[in-house]
Amino acid sequence: MSETSIELMPQLPVLSSQPDSEKVLQPPALFQLPLTSQDPQQLQQQSQLQSELQQQELSETNAEQQAESVCVKQKRLLLLLLGLSFSIAVLGLIFYIHHIFYAERRTHMPPVTPCLSQACQRAAARLSTATDPFTQTCDHFLSKCGSDRLLLTNLGRHRGQGIPGHPQNLKEKSQRPKGEKKVRGLNEERLQSRKTLLLEYLKEILETKENSYSSAVQKTMDFYRSCLDTSSIESAGEEPFLTLIQKLGGWPVSGIWNKTDFNSTLALLMRDYATFPFFNLNVGKDLNESTSGTTKRRYIQIDQPDLMIPIEWNSKIEKSGAKAETLRPFLTLCQKYLTLLGSPETTSRIHVYMFISLSSELAVAASPLQYRLLKGQLHQRMSIEDLQRQAPAIDWLGCLQAVFHPLSLSKDDHVVLHNLPYIVHMSQIINKWQNKHELSNSGPLHTYMLLNLLHTLMPAMDSRFSETTKAFSEALGYDNEDSPRWKHCMLSTERGFDSVLTHLLQIVTAHREAEKMIEDLFLVFKSKLHHLSVTEQNYYQLITEKVNSLVPRVWTPNRTSGENELDLLFSQVNISSKNFFSNYIQLLSLWQKRRSKLLISPSEPVDVLSLTPFLLGNEVLFPMGMFIPPLFHPTYPKAYNYGAAGFLLTKDIFHLLLPEIPSSSNTVKTVAECVGDHYLRTTEKAGRSGASTLSAAQQQELWVQYSALEVALNTYHRIRHSEDTSLLGLSHTHLFLTSFSQVSCDSDPYQEFMPLDPSFLIAVICATSNLCPPMQCSIKDDHISPQPC
Repeated sequence: MSETSIELMPQLPVLSSQPDSEKVLQPPALFQLPLTSQDPQQLQQQSQLQSELQQQELSETNAEQQAESVCVKQKRLLLLLLGLSFSIAVLGLIFYIHHIFYAERRTHMPPVTPCLSQACQRAAARLSTATDPFTQTCDHFLSKCGSDRLLLTNLGRHRGQGIPGHPQNLKEKSQRPKGEKKVRGLNEERLQSRKTLLLEYLKEILETKENSYSSAVQKTMDFYRSCLDTSSIESAGEEPFLTLIQKLGGWPVSGIWNKTDFNSTLALLMRDYATFPFFNLNVGKDLNESTSGTTKRRYIQIDQPDLMIPIEWNSKIEKSGAKAETLRPFLTLCQKYLTLLGSPETTSRIHVYMFISLSSELAVAASPLQYRLLKGQLHQRMSIEDLQRQAPAIDWLGCLQAVFHPLSLSKDDHVVLHNLPYIVHMSQIINKWQNKHELSNSGPLHTYMLLNLLHTLMPAMDSRFSETTKAFSEALGYDNEDSPRWKHCMLSTERGFDSVLTHLLQIVTAHREAEKMIEDLFLVFKSKLHHLSVTEQNYYQLITEKVNSLVPRVWTPNRTSGENELDLLFSQVNISSKNFFSNYIQLLSLWQKRRSKLLISPSEPVDVLSLTPFLLGNEVLFPMGMFIPPLFHPTYPKAYNYGAAGFLLTKDIFHLLLPEIPSSSNTVKTVAECVGDHYLRTTEKAGRSGASTLSAAQQQELWVQYSALEVALNTYHRIRHSEDTSLLGLSHTHLFLTSFSQVSCDSDPYQEFMPLDPSFLIAVICATSNLCPPMQCSIKDDHISPQPC
């Protein structure tokens, strides 16, 4: 019993040096049995056996402990790696949620409310086909409004470097030499000028199907529609003009001429047909007249004519003359006109030669505007009596009384001349041709006047005449811009029915919303002045006082013409829906009557197509045409209105009120160079090269457009309400800058000085703003954080 017990549970000695891991192998005292008495040999054998067992167990225990230690270390390492990976994943997830979720919340949250008005639906459709600046690479912003014509490598080309030819050359043909790229570039259809947008808006009004309009409005619509009726115009051919020639006494070209009086025919052409063959007549103020204490009166202005023959200015001899290379094509042109009018070539040739000869002699004294300004030939005031003595060939009092009837004029009334040497020379040439007895039956002066009348009436004649003119200009190496027929008809309609169009535009203009926008923008613009670094404190004080004294408002007539008054005004006008030639003649008469009214009108004339604000007394007046779709509508989101119309208005304010700021402020140069540096770094990233030199005019325009965008954006965020609607689900800032990008290349007198695509300013502003959505084109440098300009 005892032996069996000992074999089953041997007693192990306790070693003080045993590690803790080994101590656990000892059985607890409760299981140890007392030893019984045995013989020495047996005890020795038991001791030896116990020792061997102990050694064996120790070996096994050490092996197990080593294996367990390695396993534990591997498990700990694995757990450490798993824990580290999990921590990194959690941190990455937290960063992603913070960066994406909160960024989305910052730019797109709270969810925008869509604008569902009919005007907004049209604006959204238009915007959906346009380019989103935030999805474009930087290459999109490195061109000049879609064209590579004016990169920074082409800086230094300025307006007014010499006068190419003569201002009367190919008058108002909208032509340019072949090979010259359009400044507007490849996106001409998308980047329409404000004037085209206004004409489109008026076109929609005139093409409405409603029949509730007044008589005057209906006549305006009928005139416009008769202009669009090209089939009736083509069917009429040359007959309407030939009938008019007979009414005027015939002409020597056909062999039937009543030898009408020269001055009587001239007065008739100017009064009823707005045709000025020998000199131009206008109405305006004398800029040399003092404005102290009195309002400037208007005078009849007499200027050199727009000669039909192409001429050029010779600066060496300071004289003009017919372009030698154009004489033969011009001869062919005139002969073609007469052939279309039914005149045989054999009989018309002599009349064409005389016409060219007379035109060339008149051209000698014509001179460019810049030359006349330099010589002090502009705004020379004299009495009609004095003018009669210096240029006796013209019956000045009789002609002017006929043109400005029913106004009463006397020989003591003053007129303003803009090229007296030409007027004197013109009188001498007329006397010379009148005294050529061998030409008495050829009537060269009469033929000259009727060919000028043909040129005036050509827009109302069939396409053979316009195609002949187009072929002539192409023969001289000029490209013709073929404007759509509707645009030509809208411009014609405005010439005679401007008061009706003003009435229609005033009805649809949202005056309250427009004036609110003007006031908001003007307030932030004034605060912008405080940030200007001005070198001349007196200039800064003068500008500040001037701006603070101004009151901005929408420009409308002081006294609005109601429908009844318009009906009375146009009661003598008879418009035919199928006779555009007759309608056009009445248009010319209306145009001349409008010019006559300017002579006695106490207020400024309202130009319905005006798109530029101007100063009048202590007011800044903004024309109604600046507040029309797709730039502005009272139901549009404010972000859209302020991004498009708001930017354009602010840009005009800067140009109007701070024209001389570059010479008195360091801010202009600093801002321009800052934007230019961003642009250059971006071009380098895109693998392009450019020069950093900016002219003073380019610095100013860059500063103006950047500042105008800042003012418009700050104004919007100042007045914005959370309930502002949106289009296409865009965030408010996204919509603001997208609408800005659609009008940033808008045509204006200063566009030529903008050295880069204005939409690049979006990248500049968004580089330091946390309000912009993510942008594909980033101008941020890896080592340098962009600073606000």
